[in-house]
Amino acid sequence: MTTPNEVTFKLSRCRSSVPRARAALRAALGEWRSGQPLGDEAELVLSELVTNAVRVPVPGDRMVGVRIECRGRGEFLRLEVSDAGPGRPEVRRPDELDKGGRGLLLVEALAHRWGVDVRRAGIGKTVWAELLAPGADPAPAEAQIAAVSVRPGQCVRVWGAWHTVRAVRSERYASGGPAVAIALSGGGPALRLHAAEPLTVRALAPAGRVGSP
Repeated sequence: MTTPNEVTFKLSRCRSSVPRARAALRAALGEWRSGQPLGDEAELVLSELVTNAVRVPVPGDRMVGVRIECRGRGEFLRLEVSDAGPGRPEVRRPDELDKGGRGLLLVEALAHRWGVDVRRAGIGKTVWAELLAPGADPAPAEAQIAAVSVRPGQCVRVWGAWHTVRAVRSERYASGGPAVAIALSGGGPALRLHAAEPLTVRALAPAGRVGSP
C-alpha cells in the first residue's frame, strides 16, 4: 500500500467556503502532480459536501473541517467534510418541481462509495466520499478488529483521522482488566484502550515503512 498524499484545513461556515474548498483541492492535486483523472468529479462532490456542512446549524462559532486524501496519480480520492451539527444526512428523492435537495444524489452517483462517521473526538459527524477512476483497484479494505489484534504498520482511524501504528504494548488496568497501549505516528501520548475495544483499520503498509497515512 503506497503512502497517500493528504491535506487538511478548516473553513468558515459561509457560502464563499465552497469555491475555496474547490480551489484547495485543485491546488493539492497540482502540488502532488496528480494526473487528475477524477478532478472534475471530485470538485463537484466536495462542493456538495461543503455546501451541506456550512448550512447545518451548529453550536457556537465552529468551523467546517476538510480532509483530502489522494493515492497513486489521482486514481483514488477520499474527501472528508466534518461539522459539529447533529443528525445524519440522507439522500433525498426530490420531484421535478423541487429546486434543491439533489446534493447527495450527485454524491451517490459520482462516488465509488460514501458514508457518515460519528466523530470520536468532539461533537458532530464526518461525511466522506471515495472516488475511483475507471479501471483502478478499489481503495484498501477497512475492517473493525479488537485493539489487542492491531499490529505496527497498520492504519487506524481515531479522533476522526487515520494514524499509522508505530508500536503496540499489552497492559493491565489497575482493576486487573486487559488493556492495550498503541503508539501512533506524529508523537503524542499513546492511545490506551480495553483489549476488546473495536478499532477501524486498513491493511499493513509495506515492510520497513511506518509513516503518516
